[in-house]
Amino acid sequence: HEAFTKMRSRGADITDVVVLVVAANEGFKPQTIEAMNHALAAKVPIIVAINKIDLPDADPNKIYLHMQQNGLMSEEWGGTVGTVQVSAKTGKGLTDLLDRILLESEMMELKANPKRPAEAVVLEAQMETGLGSTANVIVKNGTLKVGDYALCGEHFGRIKLLIDDKGKR
Repeated sequence: HEAFTKMRSRGADITDVVVLVVAANEGFKPQTIEAMNHALAAKVPIIVAINKIDLPDADPNKIYLHMQQNGLMSEEWGGTVGTVQVSAKTGKGLTDLLDRILLESEMMELKANPKRPAEAVVLEAQMETGLGSTANVIVKNGTLKVGDYALCGEHFGRIKLLIDDKGKR
């Protein structure tokens, strides 16, 4: 449990927008409240994705009530926290969720300087057969290029290959 707490805390600290995914048929769970509290402590905007909206027992109003009981007021109920109803199974609402994330990003006026060296956060690192040392990172500012040197704590190396989230070089 402690490892998951640290993961949620670190995630809230390094992200620009938190998407809190809540099942429409189950509502807020203890880990949902913990993740929400980490996001609030990090002063990061929250979007609530109400998932499993395709199920017959889905009740979005239950989620709005749970939000209110935990100090979040949805826009639907006169608050400032955006909610989007989605179904991961059918894909319904996922475009709306992406649009909402873009809207939050635009309102925050997120900008990075592409001409400066990259500053990034390592999410995970591992050894991969045929590739050697690899790391998944989030670039917070600047541009990461092949040939750049990377420094992470006391470790360093050279960027030999960049692969995006779709597996393309």
